[in-house]
Amino acid sequence: MTTPVVAPWDAERVIGLAPDAASAKAGRGQAVASKWSGLGVSGEAIWGDCQGSGKKPYQTCVELAGPAYRCSCPSRKFPCKHALGLLLLWSAGGVAAGPQPDWVGIWLDSRADRADRAEKRAAAPRDEQAAAKRAGDRLDRVLGGAAELREWLTDRVRAGLGTLGPDGVADLHGVAARMVDAQAPGLAGGLRRAASLLGRGRDWHGPLLTELALLHLLADAVTRLDDLPPALADTVRARLGFTVDTAKVLADGPRVTDDWLVVGIADEEHDRLVTRRVWLRGTRTGRAALVLSFAPAGRSIDSSIPAGHVLPAELAFHPAAAPVRAVIADRGDPVPVTDPPGDTVATALDSLADALAADPWLDRWPVLLSDVAATPMPDARTWALTDPTGASLPLIPGTDHWPLLALTATTPATLGAEWTPAGLHPLTCWHDSRAVRL
Repeated sequence: MTTPVVAPWDAERVIGLAPDAASAKAGRGQAVASKWSGLGVSGEAIWGDCQGSGKKPYQTCVELAGPAYRCSCPSRKFPCKHALGLLLLWSAGGVAAGPQPDWVGIWLDSRADRADRAEKRAAAPRDEQAAAKRAGDRLDRVLGGAAELREWLTDRVRAGLGTLGPDGVADLHGVAARMVDAQAPGLAGGLRRAASLLGRGRDWHGPLLTELALLHLLADAVTRLDDLPPALADTVRARLGFTVDTAKVLADGPRVTDDWLVVGIADEEHDRLVTRRVWLRGTRTGRAALVLSFAPAGRSIDSSIPAGHVLPAELAFHPAAAPVRAVIADRGDPVPVTDPPGDTVATALDSLADALAADPWLDRWPVLLSDVAATPMPDARTWALTDPTGASLPLIPGTDHWPLLALTATTPATLGAEWTPAGLHPLTCWHDSRAVRL
């Protein structure tokens, strides 16, 4: 039976797959019919041969369900410019349905085989006794690391932050390394954040003390897991770096069905691993959700949820005092949205306050603001987003405000951003009835 051909994606969705602006520009340059031969699309994939500078054209294929990409070019970016060009050509109506070539079928079959093997491994019986022993051993190591950290923090604060001196960064990173050895990556991450604050600006003592205080609170909380309310204990485990299997979340996690607005997408690279944060907001429930995906630097990462679209989906939420991280249990196709309703600054701050009350270690939260414009702060060194009431939220220092100023200079716009303790990280701006990823 022939699989129905998928309707072409809109160009904004395709450009949202690009790993960076340079790739998006290069992809547009490849969306020229004269460069392609052997084009075709089915219900599973789209393919074609793109003539490059060499004698032999590049074989390019995109599996639409992932999406996933294959190209014979030497690029280390996923998707490469040829895959983006192929998708843009399809988006413009330049690719017709056709039978799959053998090389496309072989690649799709190999992907299906790998997925089948992974599913069988996940379904294999688990040795619960061995798993419980591993979990107990790890908790013992984490408790030992937390005790060491509390003692170290007490000594540092008693002596005064000024005693950290020029070797303070190395000292903090040294303790962070010991927390990694203790299998407490959450404590290690907090120490690395503290190291990045040391000596930054004239008033660095306050932010540094705040970070160290939250670390002490987390290191103390792990010793009282059995006494904490279950939801708060789940939050503490998550902040320490304990993970929950996706299968368990799908089986036991509370589920919410909604049409989810993709407020924004943020990518972060650390130790050659790219983390993609996709922030969602239920159009009916108003609930915030975070979908995470990971990939080695330079490799393909899940790009199936484009910014500025609405995704009909059922989400299963991880256990937490303020449940926000979620797994997609079931989903439909994303649909572009022209101008979603947002909040005032005051309403956004109320939502943030509720989330922080439940999870004091919260360091990111989605914000969707209506009718805001980029304005300079009184110090003239930083910028903010200001709503019609005159209330403002500052941007992260160093944010390039010029794109925002260009988009909101004449007409205020709806803007999706990621709140952090340092300020807002702008992600998406709706301008002229379309979403612009910042």
